[in-house]
Amino acid sequence: MGSRLFWRRSATALGIYGSTALGILGSLVVFRVLGPTGSGRFAIVVGAASFFQLLLELTSDEALVKYGFRYAAREDWGRFHRLVRLTFSFELAASLLAGGLVAALAPFTGSIFNGGGGLAAAMLLAALLPPLQAIESMAAAALILRSRYDVRGLFLTFSMALRLAGIAVGTQYGVTATVLGVLAAQIVTTASIVGVGLVALRRFPAARPEPLGDDRKPVLRFVVQSSIGTGLVSLRTWIVPLALGVVRNATDVGWFRAAQAPQQGFAALSAPVRLILLTEQTRDWERGRPEVVFAGLRRYVVGSTLVMAVALAPLEWAMPWLIRVFLKPSFLPATDAARLVLGAAAIQLILGWTKSFPVSIGRPGLRIVAHGVETAVLLPSIVVFGKLWGVTGAGAAVLASSCAFALVWAVLVLRLRRQPLPQLEVNPA
Repeated sequence: MGSRLFWRRSATALGIYGSTALGILGSLVVFRVLGPTGSGRFAIVVGAASFFQLLLELTSDEALVKYGFRYAAREDWGRFHRLVRLTFSFELAASLLAGGLVAALAPFTGSIFNGGGGLAAAMLLAALLPPLQAIESMAAAALILRSRYDVRGLFLTFSMALRLAGIAVGTQYGVTATVLGVLAAQIVTTASIVGVGLVALRRFPAARPEPLGDDRKPVLRFVVQSSIGTGLVSLRTWIVPLALGVVRNATDVGWFRAAQAPQQGFAALSAPVRLILLTEQTRDWERGRPEVVFAGLRRYVVGSTLVMAVALAPLEWAMPWLIRVFLKPSFLPATDAARLVLGAAAIQLILGWTKSFPVSIGRPGLRIVAHGVETAVLLPSIVVFGKLWGVTGAGAAVLASSCAFALVWAVLVLRLRRQPLPQLEVNPA
C-alpha cells in the first residue's frame, strides 16, 4: 500500500512538473516569436476567455470531489450518481454562458483594449475554450474520486505537450493561428480525458440516481460559495493584464505577462502538493480524521517557508539575467515588475494550501473572505498604479494585494484554531 501511494504521488509530481516545463516552453515560444506586442495581444484573447470562464464557472468539480467522497464513504451510491449528473450539468451550462460572452466581446476588442484591433477572429476561436476546459475539469474530478491524481498529472503533461505543438506551429503565422493551435490541442485533450473519466466513474458501484434530499441545499450553497471564491481568484490572475490593456497598451500587457512568469512557476511548484492535499485531506476529513489534515498543513507551511527563505534573494538578484537569457532584451522593462511579482509569488506559494483546504473541510466561504479582501486591494491599485507606472505599477499592485491576502488568512487560521474540531463540520460517517 505504501509503495503504491508513493508511486502515485511521484507520478503526480512528475506529470505536473512535466506539464509545467512544457507550459513554460510554450510561453517562451510566444514571447520570443511574437514579441512584447504580439504576446500581449495573445494574452488579451486567452485572458478574456479564461477570465469569463473562471468568473462564471460554478466549480462543480470541487463540489463533486467534496460530496463525492462523502457519499462514497457512506456507500450512498444513489446520491453519488445523482451528484455526478447534477454537477456536470451545472458546469457545462455555466461554461457555455462564458463562451457566449467571449464571443459577444469579439467585435468590440479594438474599442475596449488599446492595440486590440484585428482580434475578433481570435476571440471567436477562444470562445470555444471554456466549455472544452469545463468538460475536462469534470472528467479530472472523476479521476480524483478514484484517488488517481497520478493519472490526472500525466494528462496535464499530455495536454501541455499538445498545446506546445499548437503554439509552435501557430506563432509562425500570427496571433489568430496561435489561438487556433491552442484550441486544437484542447479538443484532443478533452476528448481523451473524457474517455478515461467515464471508465473511472463506471468502477463505482452502479445504482439508480436518488434525490439529494437534505443535502440539496448544502450542495448548492457549496457550489455557489466555491464559485464566488474561484471567480475572485480569476480576478487576481487575469484582471491585471486585461486592465493594463485598457489603461495602457498591448506592449505593457506583453511585458506584464513576462513578469508573471515567477507567479506561474511558483504556482506550478506547489501544484502536485495541492492536488494531493485536495484528494487525501478531503478523504481524511470525511472519515473523521481532522488531526491528520492539520498535520499535513503544518508540514506544507514549514517546508515551503524554508524553500522560499533560501531561494528568494538569489532569484531577485538574477532577474535581469533570467529575462535576458530566456526571453529577449526587449522584455527588460519588465524586470522591476517581475521582482515585485516574485515577492507576491513567494507569499502565494506558502499559502498554496488555502486553495484546497476550504474545499476539504466544506468551508468554501473562507476563500470568499480572503480573496474578496485581496480583490478590494487589487482592483483600485491596478487602475491607479498601472496608469501611473505601467508594468511596474501593476507588479506593485499584485504584491500589495498578496500581502493583504496573507494577513486575512492569518486571522482566519487563528479563528479556526480556537474552534473545537467538532464545529469544523467533521463527518462522523
